[in-house]
Amino acid sequence: MSTYVYGIVASSHPALPDGLAGVGDPALPIRVLKEGALAAVVSDAPEGLRPKRRELLAHQAVLAEAGADGCVLPMRFGSVAPDDSSVTGVLAERTEHYEERLRALENKVEYNIKATHVEEAVLHLVMAENPELRSLAEANRQAGGGSHEQRLQLGEMVAAAVKTKEAEDAADVQQHLESLAAATSVGPESTGWLLNVSFLVDRDAAAGFLETAEEVRKGRPHLELRINGPLPPYSFVEPGPAGPAGSTTK
Repeated sequence: MSTYVYGIVASSHPALPDGLAGVGDPALPIRVLKEGALAAVVSDAPEGLRPKRRELLAHQAVLAEAGADGCVLPMRFGSVAPDDSSVTGVLAERTEHYEERLRALENKVEYNIKATHVEEAVLHLVMAENPELRSLAEANRQAGGGSHEQRLQLGEMVAAAVKTKEAEDAADVQQHLESLAAATSVGPESTGWLLNVSFLVDRDAAAGFLETAEEVRKGRPHLELRINGPLPPYSFVEPGPAGPAGSTTK
């Protein structure tokens, strides 16, 4: 039977509640595999597991219980190892790394910030900031819209200006927030987002971090900021290819 891994804790971590269950239908009982100074919170892995809402919430609930009384290194949904001995083998092999991560992530949470432009607002902004664009747009207007080549030139220049603004705004938002975080992790690039960054924040500093994020949002009406958190510090576990997850779903 394959083993589903929820997270890694210290072997001295307080015992989890009796009867705690995780993914699967029916929900499979949680157990703890200890190996030296570390332990893994696991269950059997159900067949045909899919990232449905019920299963995602079950995964999160186990992590919430485990994290209520101490630090837990969360594994992403879908982390599966071939068997229990594979999990304990990785704990033994990577003890130093996971112990360091437990110390580093103690009393910390993750906030993910995504940003995108409000299209109409950013177009007005780049036109206001660029005299050359305004001059070309005015010339085209006076010429009844301008030739195809002139309209194409204007469109390309506007697109380039917006692209430059995306880079500037991403750097600006990250700069304002990273001084309040213990660490940052840049997420994968995807169309639609000009910024996708996770911030590792001390629980005691979370209110100040959120206050600053709100100030950034209000001061930049051409930006839409999406703040997700507090989350378990998924982006800062750094399990690498040798981690206990045989497969992961992000």
